[in-house]
Amino acid sequence: QVQLVESGGGMVQAGGSLRLSCVASGNILSINGMGWYRQAPGKQREFVAAISSGDATNYRDSVKGRFTISRDHARNEGYLQMDSLKPEDTAEYYCYAEKVLTTTDPRRPEDYWSQGTQVTVSS
Repeated sequence: QVQLVESGGGMVQAGGSLRLSCVASGNILSINGMGWYRQAPGKQREFVAAISSGDATNYRDSVKGRFTISRDHARNEGYLQMDSLKPEDTAEYYCYAEKVLTTTDPRRPEDYWSQGTQVTVSS
């Protein structure tokens, strides 16, 4: 069974920085893409950033130039560096790993999600 453990959330003032980490563990053969979504109270979950197996990145417009996604393929880890944080970035952040292949069933890719971590940015 694959687990995604996320860490790095917290509370910062506007303009500050946080770095989220997402560690995938289990009998993993490969992970296609990794990324983050976020959900603020009373709002729908929204895409934040993604990184492909070839390290191509994609961001929502409101975080471009402020957030940087990266990954360590050997460690099955993903990172989201968040700089110049704004109060509107306040949300629960969830990382995901898509199309994960495991030794248990190497022909059946599945997606996995983390438990989430809270990011609060005060003005």
